[in-house]
Amino acid sequence: HVQLVESGGGSVQAGGSLRLSCAASGYTGSRPCMAWFRQAPGKEREGIAAVNDAGSTAYADSVKGRFTISTDNAKSTLHLEMNSLKPDDTAMYYCAARLVRWCIATHMEADRYHYWGQGTQVTVS
Repeated sequence: HVQLVESGGGSVQAGGSLRLSCAASGYTGSRPCMAWFRQAPGKEREGIAAVNDAGSTAYADSVKGRFTISTDNAKSTLHLEMNSLKPDDTAMYYCAARLVRWCIATHMEADRYHYWGQGTQVTVS
């Protein structure tokens, strides 16, 4: 079955940077189309970045210009480069995947995704 394993979270001071990664495995036939979400305490899960096969990206307004989503050549590892971090960015960050033949759309709605990582905590003080 599909497994998503995130890494790279941690604590950082405001203005700092972190890089998250998410490795996907266990899929056959179809390929993962992936995105990043985050959830702060007491808030709903929020889609923040998505990428498609062509490299087109989509970002939530709250992170646009500060975060960059990317994948490796095999499209099996997802990254999120986070710069100019703010205390409001403090949350549990999750990668999510949906299995497709061609990853065309850059959805950021949680109900579009069927597979989720365990999450990695990002704390900005």
